[in-house]
Amino acid sequence: MVREGLFSMLLETRPIFKNREYLRPSYTPEELPHRDSQIHQLARILAAPLRGETPSNILIYGKTGTGKTACVKYVTRELEKVSDRSPLKARLVYINCEEVNTKYRILATLANTFLERLKGNLGELPDSVPMTGWPTDEVYKCFFRAMDSEKQLGVIVLDEIDKLVLRSGDEVLYHLTRMNSDLKNSKVSIIGISNDLNFLNYLDPRVRSSLSEEELVFPPYNAVQLKDILEKRARISFVEGAIQEGVISLCAAHAAREHGDARRALDLLRVAGELAEREGCEKVSVEHVRRAHERIEQDKMVEVIRTLPTQSKLVLYSIVLLSERMSSSIISGEVYSVYRELCAQAGLDVLTQRRIGDLISELDMLGIISAKIVNKGRQGRTKEIRLNIHPTQALAAIHDEQLTSIDTLKLSRQLTLV
Repeated sequence: MVREGLFSMLLETRPIFKNREYLRPSYTPEELPHRDSQIHQLARILAAPLRGETPSNILIYGKTGTGKTACVKYVTRELEKVSDRSPLKARLVYINCEEVNTKYRILATLANTFLERLKGNLGELPDSVPMTGWPTDEVYKCFFRAMDSEKQLGVIVLDEIDKLVLRSGDEVLYHLTRMNSDLKNSKVSIIGISNDLNFLNYLDPRVRSSLSEEELVFPPYNAVQLKDILEKRARISFVEGAIQEGVISLCAAHAAREHGDARRALDLLRVAGELAEREGCEKVSVEHVRRAHERIEQDKMVEVIRTLPTQSKLVLYSIVLLSERMSSSIISGEVYSVYRELCAQAGLDVLTQRRIGDLISELDMLGIISAKIVNKGRQGRTKEIRLNIHPTQALAAIHDEQLTSIDTLKLSRQLTLV
């Protein structure tokens, strides 16, 4: 039973946040510090159609958290405003290719965006395109006709474009990058955003030359720049005096070590604030940042485990079971013994001991476990293994369609471990 006054007591606690949403990746600030050069370069390229010139396609590279998406959204938003006074009105379409990652869904999303903007003046065009079921060429024709029904500039932003190409190939890019030669009333500019610097190697040479007419590279932020970004964002996110000295610097230092990821720095500051808030503290301390960093690392590790292949998950599950059963260090031979038994229970093929050794090394490289080679004298060399994540978290993340009964896979009493 909830005690009376419980929520009243929580509401009476002095708040730490003014608005925590300003610390989330989805927020695009009015000012983007330390990206003036990239913003002006992007604006110069996109201004061409406003003068009646054919626009260039743009490919933008940079590691996660370097401001690529934020800068593109900022510049295209400004372009939409100013284009109201130009012959071609700019229409922005933003697509995250991690979520929309097939040729059909890309074209259907584009078609529906421009059909919706016609506001009833559809003529022979349909009201909308279904997300499945039509021939793909019909979806493309519908998008093309909707696009060319008005004088407009379609700015199509394909974020994480490498995910689209790796999953579905580059055929849709081939069609999109060649649209301008057939369009009569409108123009199209493609902006591809990728974290993968080798992305162009995945493309057909014809698509590569069309897509990368202009290239922009976003360098990582350094610690000083990250500190400046955090200070600006903290002023609008936290109440005055809610952050102790050293908190911003520590968040910036952690993110600078991880390739200058501003998104990571903002997440760290937000999670530290949430930890302080839950504890009823009136200020965010350095200790809150340290604990927030540990928590984010654990969350990141859980996400990595979820994406592991089934055999790697089974090796990790073997290590988890051993860590719960044994107080001493785990060696690779023991892992293989448990792995073989679990494969038999799950009805899966058993890989060789050498291959399992490779999978253990991959888990070590990902930071999920620590594995060091030790010399056992006559017994030869082996790997001593330690789990770097709490067993409960690991078990929750290991769930796999092929391992639906993972909670029923247990060590038999007959299995002897030395």
